[in-house]
Amino acid sequence: MNTEIISIGDELLIGQVINTNQAYIAERLNSVGIFADRMTTVGDNEQDILSAFDQAWKTHTVVTVTGGLGPTHDDITRAAVCKFFQTDLVIDDETLNNVTSFFRRRNLPLTELNRDQARVPRGCTVIQNTKGTAPGYFFERDEKFFIVMPGVPYEMKEMTDSFVVPFFSSRPTGTVIQHRTLKTTGISESFLAEKLKDITPLLSSKKNVTLAYLPSPTGVRLRISVKAQSTAEAANEIRFFEQAIRSKVEPYIYGTDSEELEEVIGRILTEKLLTLAIAESCTGGFIAHKITNVSGSSTYFERGYVTYSNESKCTELGAPRTAIQQFGTVSKEVAEAMAFGARKKANTSIALAVTGIAGPTGGTEEKPVGLVWIGYSDEQETFAIKNIFSGERTIIKERAAQAALELLRRKLLLIPIDSNE
Repeated sequence: MNTEIISIGDELLIGQVINTNQAYIAERLNSVGIFADRMTTVGDNEQDILSAFDQAWKTHTVVTVTGGLGPTHDDITRAAVCKFFQTDLVIDDETLNNVTSFFRRRNLPLTELNRDQARVPRGCTVIQNTKGTAPGYFFERDEKFFIVMPGVPYEMKEMTDSFVVPFFSSRPTGTVIQHRTLKTTGISESFLAEKLKDITPLLSSKKNVTLAYLPSPTGVRLRISVKAQSTAEAANEIRFFEQAIRSKVEPYIYGTDSEELEEVIGRILTEKLLTLAIAESCTGGFIAHKITNVSGSSTYFERGYVTYSNESKCTELGAPRTAIQQFGTVSKEVAEAMAFGARKKANTSIALAVTGIAGPTGGTEEKPVGLVWIGYSDEQETFAIKNIFSGERTIIKERAAQAALELLRRKLLLIPIDSNE
């Protein structure tokens, strides 16, 4: 089966809202063997909407539509759906009860505009909205499927997960599509490709397997995709190619699929019964933010210091004023002093420290924008690693945070560390 995903709304076309719905729907339908081969975005114009419906319906087995189901005058998707299927609107009692209860729970009056949302196209299966007021519509005609859902992401996600995916899961498509993503950091896309060049001929011989390189400011994701006739066949192909890739670049792989580096570190720290403190200058608390995004991080994360000024590095962490005067704030010596001081003051097993120049101002020929020293300290050693990151200020901060966490991962797992100094 193939699907076209149609998104409706002027706000999408002018860039006011980022369209995350397409990615979510594509991923979830992909998990049940339905491949999205086209995505279309149209504005709040009835003729454009009808034209998109017509084209998608002619060429696809499954059409999914999001947006334009609200109660205001510019929400015209419902009327377009009725025109497309040549039907009218009728009151759905269950939807009316849901809408009424929704407003009663919030002690708000039920307006006629809101009551009108209980009117649905005749002949559709109603997808009830447990997160809002606008229901979704499901049409099945001549072994084709037309699905309409609200554009509000959390409402769409609930309908997709509770209705759409279970429906297609119960109707095998004859094709199993599986993906496996290996998440790397500390190595560029070109260097990865060079290390994996021996695998390329093997991939070329497999028409049902693809490997995609997906770079980002903090690393490269390697996505293995397989189309097969059975789950077991797909799993075997995934396993074979994952092992082949790991044999070439294992040290750079920190996680899989949706796993984040901070989750991996949290798991290792917990297993090893270790505690962590962080001292940050140029990253401004971003590393601590990432660490505390993980539930249960209080078991291993003791505290974080944002020592942005020179004075705070001295008074909070005990960094020697002489080191700052002699070597500068952004230096190996100060990064080491920050890490050592944070560990001692917090009484933790390990501490990380970051000091750098995030820009766009403040750089010199000797110390350019993007220069970041990452310090590490445990009971056996204290050292710092030099990095030069590119990008705008926020990207440099993000890359510095990722590099600091990767340094910690490698120390915890006894993986050799690439030093630039």
